[in-house]
Amino acid sequence: MTFLEWTEGPLWYGASAIFVVGAAWRLFGILRLGRRVELSRPRASAASGALAAIVRHALPRGEYVERTWYHVVAGYLFHLGLFALLLFAAPHVAFIHDRLLGVGWTPLPRWAFIVVAELAFAGLILLWVRRICDPVMRQISDRDDHLGTWLTFIAMLTGCLALQETSPVLRGIHMLCVEVWMVYFPFSRLMHAFTWVLSRGFMGANYGRRGVSP
Repeated sequence: MTFLEWTEGPLWYGASAIFVVGAAWRLFGILRLGRRVELSRPRASAASGALAAIVRHALPRGEYVERTWYHVVAGYLFHLGLFALLLFAAPHVAFIHDRLLGVGWTPLPRWAFIVVAELAFAGLILLWVRRICDPVMRQISDRDDHLGTWLTFIAMLTGCLALQETSPVLRGIHMLCVEVWMVYFPFSRLMHAFTWVLSRGFMGANYGRRGVSP
């Protein structure tokens, strides 16, 4: 078995199992906490409060724009760029069709892939620079934050290097980096990709129930 066959075979299935089971276990642990018993009568809808919090906090409020524009712009560049690369990069579309779902869709043209990749890299680098330069962010950041950033960066970088498909070794290295990232994901703060909706909705529901605008 070649290196590429190993990374796209046993290692891929093992990493996928750890990713799915680990993420499901984390989400189940959060959901099973349930909600506390409320003794007061609700003044408004908790559901509408949750939805309002998710929508409204997608952009900063006017009075905070000047202080938050940097990480908002960088965050959208990275997260939207990474989302587009994961789902619409031509090799990923082919992989999803051949190995996962059996269906595919139109991938990004090469020029669009390059633009999106540059935006995603720019956003990730800007977020990390803020993390190490801002005094507050530097104090609240730990090894998990930096490790998650660098694993994501390396997975993206090896993916770009493997794009030409000139060497199966490069593709195998990219697959291996992605698999390490997948194994690390459920047990790190990278889980915020799934849990941000829950945390923001929970906060909004609490505010909404009290009739307070989230």
